[in-house]
Amino acid sequence: MPDASAVRAMRRALLAWYRTHHRVLPWRPPPGAPAGSLPPYYTLVSEAMLQQTQVATVVAYFERFIAALPTLEDLAAADPQHVLRLWQGLGYYRRARNLHAAARMCCERFDGRVPKTVEQLLELPGVGRYSAGAIASIAHGQCAPILDGNVARVLARVLAIREPIDQTPTRHHLWAVAAALVPRSPRSSPGDFNQAMMELGARVCTPRDPDCAHCPLRGRCAAYAAGCVAELPVVRPRKQPKPVTHRVLVVQRGRAYLLVQRPGKGLWSSMWECPTAEALEGQTLIQWAQSRLGLALYPPTALGHFTHQTTHRAIRFEVSVAKVRGGRVRRGTGVWRALHKLDDLPLSNPQRRVMELLRGVA
Repeated sequence: MPDASAVRAMRRALLAWYRTHHRVLPWRPPPGAPAGSLPPYYTLVSEAMLQQTQVATVVAYFERFIAALPTLEDLAAADPQHVLRLWQGLGYYRRARNLHAAARMCCERFDGRVPKTVEQLLELPGVGRYSAGAIASIAHGQCAPILDGNVARVLARVLAIREPIDQTPTRHHLWAVAAALVPRSPRSSPGDFNQAMMELGARVCTPRDPDCAHCPLRGRCAAYAAGCVAELPVVRPRKQPKPVTHRVLVVQRGRAYLLVQRPGKGLWSSMWECPTAEALEGQTLIQWAQSRLGLALYPPTALGHFTHQTTHRAIRFEVSVAKVRGGRVRRGTGVWRALHKLDDLPLSNPQRRVMELLRGVA
């Protein structure tokens, strides 16, 4: 743990570096701006989007989302399908559902405001310890620490921590260090300091080829002094994603195609898709379609295949097209749409790829 004088020196160096080298982002107040200079709603939305997604990707989505739903009240009142549609392509759709639920909770329990304290923020769906600290410090000037992947990497190198940073005892230690480093007074810009730590990890203290020559903490970095920056941080090997196969059946009737809605829970919940068999259980694809949809189909023809990786699975999508031979789709099973009339239906990234395959032959 750095001593008090080292902590003060690190704060000064980081804040000075951040004032000069920060990126201008639509959700980020300028360095030195008072808390609340931008709506706290912006921080709530951006932190949800930035989970597991790079800043460069988020900017356009954030701007489109705010243009469509400019206030917390607008988001709380929005139709869930509209929210998913705005999120389409960003992935990890549970974030969108949690953000929508969090907005509703803010309006119902917190007088239409984003809560100020970490304790209250942790009550919101989808808000964990890191997000609560980020929102509290950036939006409200609270002296709350943060620890995300970028910050953990910076701290592991500055302190030359050789224990895996994804082990519980190490995480506890890193949180304690982050709490010791964050400024103790709102006047000392805890939000700027936290953003400086994240910015340093994202732009200088990167996972590979860190730019140590331009790091404001180089003189206090134990890993740099020991010549072991490239070896840190230590992370335990991850399990390989489990390979699975999903069989997509594009059901065609004239110039229209059948889309069905996924269940309200689980992967890509409440999104729309072409009928997709995740397990055939001994049936042929045509038999599966007959039992699920109530339609008799002509034999399918292969359209193509691709692989999509989630956190735990490597999914091979095998796409076929089959025309309707007879029968009527069961009531409430799905909707028929032409390819140019899909804008109101949120589709997952794999299903958007299915549509690209289909447009290539339609």
